[in-house]
Amino acid sequence: MSRQAPTLEDVAREAGVSRATVSRVVNGVRNVDPAIQEVVHLAIERTGYAPNRAARSLVTRRTETVALVVSGAGDTSAETQNAFAARVFTDPFFGRVVGGVVGFLRPRSMHPVLMFAESAEARAEVLTYLRQGRADGALVVSTHADDPLPALLAGAVLPAVLFARPSRPVPLSYVDLAHRDGGRLAAAHLLARGCRRLATVSGPLAVSASQERLAGFRDMMARRGHPYIPVAEGGFTLDSGIAAMSTLLAEHPDLDGVFAANDLMAQGVCQVLREHGRRVPEDVAVVGFDDSSVAVTCRPQLTTVRQPVEEMAAEMARLLDEHIRGVRGEPTSIVFDPELVVRESA
Repeated sequence: MSRQAPTLEDVAREAGVSRATVSRVVNGVRNVDPAIQEVVHLAIERTGYAPNRAARSLVTRRTETVALVVSGAGDTSAETQNAFAARVFTDPFFGRVVGGVVGFLRPRSMHPVLMFAESAEARAEVLTYLRQGRADGALVVSTHADDPLPALLAGAVLPAVLFARPSRPVPLSYVDLAHRDGGRLAAAHLLARGCRRLATVSGPLAVSASQERLAGFRDMMARRGHPYIPVAEGGFTLDSGIAAMSTLLAEHPDLDGVFAANDLMAQGVCQVLREHGRRVPEDVAVVGFDDSSVAVTCRPQLTTVRQPVEEMAAEMARLLDEHIRGVRGEPTSIVFDPELVVRESA
């Protein structure tokens, strides 16, 4: 005969409190004395009681799940949508975002649901999902400056927090990096090494972060007497870094320093230089951006501008939790500072 699952009454007897008190503790009601909460939690451990999540959600009106939305712009074909998802799963950046989000949510018994919103239909599905209460809020990572999803979420008054400042102001909280400062750090370091003929591989210029990194790099170079910097646009991928560097090297064969707007493209830059017999950093110094896992697996290891993605993603999740619980009403912004990490490539 199977043993019956422990109930609230079992926990109440074990803790020496009423069933109502146990219910308030289990459902996160705040007006319970901390000492009593501790007694109840110990009783829960001893009895092995597991709350009924469906019943609990009726009381708290929370699902304890959040939508982690990777969003783009435009209406795309099925083939392009599949390519969009594949790119997300192979990009180290998104893995770091997921790691930071899960690191915050898991200890709080909250869980992310991954959703893609790269078309009008997909965006509508996200909005419906949230309006139906199937998730408590959304964490949004936009990949395009023209992404309409942030404005749609704000207009629907749904709890949401953005990774990166939106290109058009919307009343939503966000976390971001001081990308211009990161570009300036890269330029200052290359100049301090003695580089004088510099170029840069930018990210896709439809992305605000790419624009900011490029603007910061150009700004520091101009302040140091370098008014013109050759630029080749990449797409934050290894192949785009290879293509962009091949173009730059063909047009400017005397380059002695390159700033690539992310580490994957910097890896592609190093590959092209190596294939053309250029030593890194002796002949051409290379600086990347992000300080992802690529930075330490690249040969040589990359000097790069660190973006603390995991910490930023955890902060994004914390802000959303505060909005969901009503602790925070007005939107806010948190901007992290970049840091130069010096390794072998520059």
